Amino acid sequence: MKHQFLFVFLLLSVLFASAQVRPGGGRFSNIDNIGAGNQNNSGNNGFISNQGNNQSFAQPRKDTLAFERRNDAKDSIAITYRFLESLKKYNIDSSINDFDNFFSVPSSWQYLGNNGAAAFPLIFKPTNAIGWDAGFHAFDIYKYSPENTRFYRTTRPFTSLNYQLASGKEQMLKASHTQNPRPNLNVGFDFKLINAPGFFVTQNTNHSSYRIFGNYQGRRKRYNAFFALTGNTINASENGGVQNSADMLDPNRKDRFAVPVSMGNAAPYQPNPFATKVNTGNIYKDMRFLLRQSYDIGKRDSVAINDSTTEYLFYPKLRFQHTLRVSKESYLFVDYAGDSTLYDNRYDIIFKKDPDSFSLQEKWNIISNDFSLVQFPDTKNMAQYLQGGVTLQQISGKLASGNVNFYNMIAHGEYRNRTRNKLWDLSADGSIYFNGLNAGDYSASASIERTLKKNKGNIRIYFSNINRTPSFVFDNRSSFHLSGNNDFQKENITSFGLETGNPILSFGARNHFLLNYSYFKNYYEAAQFKSPINIFQAFASKKIKLRKNWFYYADLTLQQTDKAAPIRVPLLFTRGRLAYEGSLFKNLKLSAGLEARYHSPYKANHYSPVIGQFNIQDTITISNLPDVSLFAHFRIRNFAGYLRAENLNTMNFSNGFGFVNNNFAAPFYPTQGLMIRFGIQWWFVN
Repeated sequence: MKHQFLFVFLLLSVLFASAQVRPGGGRFSNIDNIGAGNQNNSGNNGFISNQGNNQSFAQPRKDTLAFERRNDAKDSIAITYRFLESLKKYNIDSSINDFDNFFSVPSSWQYLGNNGAAAFPLIFKPTNAIGWDAGFHAFDIYKYSPENTRFYRTTRPFTSLNYQLASGKEQMLKASHTQNPRPNLNVGFDFKLINAPGFFVTQNTNHSSYRIFGNYQGRRKRYNAFFALTGNTINASENGGVQNSADMLDPNRKDRFAVPVSMGNAAPYQPNPFATKVNTGNIYKDMRFLLRQSYDIGKRDSVAINDSTTEYLFYPKLRFQHTLRVSKESYLFVDYAGDSTLYDNRYDIIFKKDPDSFSLQEKWNIISNDFSLVQFPDTKNMAQYLQGGVTLQQISGKLASGNVNFYNMIAHGEYRNRTRNKLWDLSADGSIYFNGLNAGDYSASASIERTLKKNKGNIRIYFSNINRTPSFVFDNRSSFHLSGNNDFQKENITSFGLETGNPILSFGARNHFLLNYSYFKNYYEAAQFKSPINIFQAFASKKIKLRKNWFYYADLTLQQTDKAAPIRVPLLFTRGRLAYEGSLFKNLKLSAGLEARYHSPYKANHYSPVIGQFNIQDTITISNLPDVSLFAHFRIRNFAGYLRAENLNTMNFSNGFGFVNNNFAAPFYPTQGLMIRFGIQWWFVN
């Protein structure tokens, strides 16, 4: 309940502080064309993400909030943002042709039947993070972090408000605000709330996330600072899936709360968005703080604007940089009425009574200090630099076995050169853990990107090699390590690929080579595959004009891996959208049509809610019909909205009409039946 009150408070505060754009005003007059762009949050060198899984294709951006300067200062706004480790600036994406811009889970991901439930990518991506990692990533797609924080520059306060309502009383709220109180200072916040009771017993989710951010530059442009404070609370009830898949077509169980589930089955079904308590499930919390400060030495200059105003210029040659990162993480699984038979069969855990309460928990505090020197060879090109530094990381944890304390010492370096003509972008970086818990971990990567002339797109080639300690959940000191096996060597991951995009066709290919791949099996057993694993992926994306105002968007990914490897991926993943796009009236922009998503049959991973991990299985093949949706997305000036009818493929006429032929996200985890979604979004400028 407190999250709803918090959002209402933020909403009212923003509404009182901001004024809606006046009808016919010029502040948003350049967002009238529906384009094909889809802005990604990852900040991957300016490429545009095709399927939410770092598939980067460079496409022309025709529909962004690219606010341009006007003669009338009162009627102009310029707003851009960048990510902490990125040099490129981005514009706000206002395109309405892709539902990925509105929903919490990208279309190339699969969530377990309820918005906010555990999710995984259908297109394989290895874990590339080196060093310390607790190992709980099933809910990462819903979280804010300093790494995906946008740092803005804007000439006027800018606010975005979003609200979504769906079947089953599902709700999603978002609020964002940023402004420059001074030309050299920007501050802002983001807030997100996902609340979904679900259709099955013990399936409710209630997530809240906040982010406060800002950046500052000194008057003389020597001093710079970035800060970000993020927090996430994940409340996800878990039912372990349905007991019997055949119950889904039972005519007496069209109300899904009547379908028996594996965990929490005795709990009453409560389709109440305000009933957010987790009696059986996961409660994850984290708070992360980042502060980066730098001071430059170089060449000073100035330009007199008028008799009373002077614009100071500064060309850095050497930068002293300090980055402080602080994080607190808490992971809890609780079951207040655990079924002794299920825990015995799946987890080899014996209860003293039936039912009995059961819980697993661990908490972590991590503090890291990084000191770096950055040298700029070209005085007037800050996109060319050489950086080197060292990091001291301190880690403390509270586990079931007691308290632990670790440390890491890291050295890192980077070279970057984005040429002044912006045609070439070269980068090379590396890190090594030379002492501490993760000693011997290292990463090395390099890429070269070429922007083609006459707006013909980009081409990028990249390579990386990662040597990492398996996540701490594989360590037998972890509270969630239930198998006792601790004989794990370092994982080694080599990836390379090519990506290219242009207005006609975007395509690419990548290859992953993995050694000592760590994974889970049989719901809780940790294991490691010692033999090499090779995964090849090819992908393409194209917008096809069928006739005036009619378009077809085609996304296709093929991936192949070794049959003996403990990695299960669909051979084919595709998404298609047939849409009418155009203007019906003077200010009404519309994108409406049919959308279908399909993946080929494969042995999808089980999900183990107790340890919060996906684990391989070889007995059940997931063979789904295409997910089919009807949609109508629209925009009127600074107001956008959508209406969708999803999962039409679940229509069934046996035993009476109903949307009961559910697809499955994972073994025993059905997706929803018919879902009606309605959402709205406003942009405000003060």
